[in-house]
Amino acid sequence: MVETIKVGDLAQALDLEVVSGDEQALSREIITGDVSRPGLELTGYFNYYSHDRLQLFGSKEITFSRRMMPEERLIIMRRLCAEDTPAFIISRGLEVPEEMLTTCTENQLPILRSKITTSRLSGQISSYLDARLAVRENVHGVLVDVYGLGVLLQGDSGIGKSETALELIKRGHRLIADDRVDIYKQDELTLMGEPPQILEHLIEIRGIGIIDVMHLFGASAVRGQMQIQLAVYLESWEKDKKYDRLGSSDETVELNNVSIPQVKIPVKTGRNLSIIIEVAAMNFRAKTMGYDATKSFEDRLTRLIEENSDL
Repeated sequence: MVETIKVGDLAQALDLEVVSGDEQALSREIITGDVSRPGLELTGYFNYYSHDRLQLFGSKEITFSRRMMPEERLIIMRRLCAEDTPAFIISRGLEVPEEMLTTCTENQLPILRSKITTSRLSGQISSYLDARLAVRENVHGVLVDVYGLGVLLQGDSGIGKSETALELIKRGHRLIADDRVDIYKQDELTLMGEPPQILEHLIEIRGIGIIDVMHLFGASAVRGQMQIQLAVYLESWEKDKKYDRLGSSDETVELNNVSIPQVKIPVKTGRNLSIIIEVAAMNFRAKTMGYDATKSFEDRLTRLIEENSDL
């Protein structure tokens, strides 16, 4: 779990210009993904000032501040510079008020600037911070990108998850994480997965050891993160167990309080798991687009029964 982010990391990630602030200022920590636009504060109303947030100034804030007397603007800017304020950010490439530069220099507070619009910049900042500051859990499994679908392979240790992932990679799909997947919620319904930094691009194959997928197969064989849309559970084949043959069961698995559709695939000698998983991914996508082969079969069966009953 990442509890804080340095202002300098934000500036680098979003390509923000550092107008003011040395290395120490850029080391200030951001603890929340919320962004504040201090409109009311510029009028002198500080009762509910969110001083621990990034302070974003757009055209409205800058234009309003220019109407103020220099002495008044200096007082307001000093009140905006709280001890835990991470940084001031200016959008649209606007000119930074002299009083802001003065007070930020006094308080070792950085000023960043971007040329894009305020609403777009606010969205980019929130999206980046929400992802970086989100609470993370880790699950045992392998996450692969199959036809643009995030598929999480799970099952008992030694069942063949990594070997199946390797076969999928050879067939043109991409690895996100092997053995351990760090998951976090992008929003209430969207679950993202990424590899721990120490395992990035690596996969373990028993008998061979650790291999670097990016080095062996190229940059197109790996991906940094992916939304988890389908979970595939690999289980050992049992002779007397009854398995779903129609695909009518709607099983799910709960991960980080998000329900993910799950299919269970029995593992048996002679079954090509990589092809089965490819088909499972394509079938899942067809269902999300409105086509359900199981329902189509059941409709045909119902019609056939009705036709025979009329004879």
